[in-house]
Amino acid sequence: MLKVRKHTIPVAVGAGLLVFTLLGSSLLMIKKTGLLEKWIGGETTQNLLSPTEKDAKSAVLPLVSLSPEARAAKLEEIASGGKSFDQHRARYLLASDLIQQQQGEAALKWLEGLETDYPILASQVALKRAQAYEVMGDTAKAQQAWQDILTTYPNEPAAAQALYVLGKSNPEYWNQAIAQFPSHPSTQEIIRQRLKENPKQLNLLLILAKYTPDTPDTGAIRDRLVNEYASQLKSEDWEAIAFGYWETWEYGKAGKAYAKAPRTPRNAYRAGRGYHLQGQRTEAKAAYQQLIREFPDAKETGLGLRRLASLLPSKEALPYLDLVISKFPDEAAEALLTKAEILDAVGSSKSAAEARQSVLTQYASSDTAAEYRWKIAKAKAAEGKSVEAWQWAQPITIDSPDSPLAPEAAFWVGRWATKLGRQKEAKESFEHVLAQYPESYYAWRSALLLGWDVGDFTTVRNMNPSVVQPPTRAVLPAGSDTLKELHKLGQKRDAWAVWQTEFQNRQEPTVTEQFTDGLIRLGIGENLKGINQVWNLSLRDTPEEREQWQALRSEPAYWYTLFPLPFQEQIVNWSGQRQLNPLLVAGLIRQESRFEPEIRSVAGATGLMQVMPGTGEWIAEKISLKDYNLKNPDDNVKLGTWYLDHTHQEYSNHSLLAVASYNAGPGNVAKWVRQYGFTDPDAFIEKIPFPETKGYVEAVFENYWNYLRLYNPEVAELLRKYSTAQPVIPQ
Repeated sequence: MLKVRKHTIPVAVGAGLLVFTLLGSSLLMIKKTGLLEKWIGGETTQNLLSPTEKDAKSAVLPLVSLSPEARAAKLEEIASGGKSFDQHRARYLLASDLIQQQQGEAALKWLEGLETDYPILASQVALKRAQAYEVMGDTAKAQQAWQDILTTYPNEPAAAQALYVLGKSNPEYWNQAIAQFPSHPSTQEIIRQRLKENPKQLNLLLILAKYTPDTPDTGAIRDRLVNEYASQLKSEDWEAIAFGYWETWEYGKAGKAYAKAPRTPRNAYRAGRGYHLQGQRTEAKAAYQQLIREFPDAKETGLGLRRLASLLPSKEALPYLDLVISKFPDEAAEALLTKAEILDAVGSSKSAAEARQSVLTQYASSDTAAEYRWKIAKAKAAEGKSVEAWQWAQPITIDSPDSPLAPEAAFWVGRWATKLGRQKEAKESFEHVLAQYPESYYAWRSALLLGWDVGDFTTVRNMNPSVVQPPTRAVLPAGSDTLKELHKLGQKRDAWAVWQTEFQNRQEPTVTEQFTDGLIRLGIGENLKGINQVWNLSLRDTPEEREQWQALRSEPAYWYTLFPLPFQEQIVNWSGQRQLNPLLVAGLIRQESRFEPEIRSVAGATGLMQVMPGTGEWIAEKISLKDYNLKNPDDNVKLGTWYLDHTHQEYSNHSLLAVASYNAGPGNVAKWVRQYGFTDPDAFIEKIPFPETKGYVEAVFENYWNYLRLYNPEVAELLRKYSTAQPVIPQ
């Protein structure tokens, strides 16, 4: 958490949640590949997220992002024209908007006969008709419309909503909803109401644990299940409980639950790892050993062996490491380095050197080899041996191009080449970073050194780049045609309800299912969960999943999903008033809160810019702001941008120091400047002693760069020369 000078500011602006720092900078250090021509679910991945030609020519879809008032006249014009797919879409959108405006009778006009004309949304048209009657207060016709849905569309998600409404007067309908549509949001509401009346209903608690693992109240439900119903739980119930604990980072509880889940390699490994992360060494060792006995050949066992070795005395660890080296090639490189450290400690320096050499020769393309090379390269650079540093770093970009360290290594190869007077090689290195890692922090630094007008630490604050939103919405790669159509029309809540019914594979979703879940979550404002769902695709490790992920990330829509711009109006407004670059502010907000307005850190930092309450009071007094709410996006950005302006003023508008100060406090930053000097900002960042702050600074500017390359036409056009997947932004 950020510290500040006590004599100037009583409490600090937040440093963001630790998970954000952990997730931030590593995401964008992954090699970008060209378009792939493989098949996923019957679609070529080249167009997996792109609109069809028909959608690209639609007159309705460009209106989706407008307010109901702003689009009403144009929609009426299209809806009043001849029959066409666009006309059907316009009628549906008009009806939906009118229902929201409590104009049910007007909505019914546009819905008349639309089921037949627009079969892809037939059940949703019927749902809108029932809602229109509800708005009109015509109870009899509304009840009949809900009954008609059950008769005509009994298995569609719309039926779950009908059961919910009808069940208010007949509880049997609610029983049917729970049995048939347990994951639908309306059913979840039914369950919560029934639990309020009678909290001791095991079957209902289990449904919530299974289908809502990451909602705020489910943690308490899991605890109740474990504490009150343990003897009644089946192994599948324990697995659902364990998954929920794991997803919400309660690893100790997860380990205990996974130990009682069905015996699979994943569950057995997570049992050990959960205990391990909780510091329960004895339980962790026992669980890892059980994994090894039960699943001696499983992929997870290789990692389990390494984890077990880390818990044992050196001599006891060596046999386990040797087993990893001989049997599990994916883990062998890391095991070799660990073995080398043990051998060094016991005086076997020759054997240790041989182990390290094996990493470089037998596993040259591994991330472990890249990490070892980079460690040596940095040590050589610190000694002023730029040629040797170059020699150690260069193979990383060749042998381990997909390593998270590859962008950094390639950038510093260019920096060292510049220092050695090898300008041609330096230019080639910087261009390599832009071509292969255009999303990385080091692409921004490379672009700057190539002379691009993208802002440096001393100039970025005052830049005001133009921002253009993407012309079309991403197409959902998974789900029914009904779901995809609702998403295209911007019917976010309806799409969420349908998706909750369709998305059954929550513990082990496919790549496209996970991306779809992230995209739909962003649509309903669950920005943290949505962004993290998409980011977590980078952790997939089977060749097939990696290929599918690479196919997704080769498309611009993937990056727009990872770098959304919610609250753009507030960001642009207050950035302008503080004379701050709005994309820098967006980059900081993404790192601090993932655009979650009500998020609160364990230290109390609140809202989009993670403002501490004490700091908020101090700033409010400075700007004579009497009434404010840190959970209100406008108030939070108003206060947070004032403080970011303040940290800039403290450091003569040097954005590196200002951003570092926002995270670690001006006192720490001032100390580091005195200790390390500040002639080279890139070298200074490498010396920041707080890993969280180093990662934070890089992540904020990496975010800034991605917003610039995605939303600014000028930079997008420059970068397109290097990257075929760079989005085309309308001028």
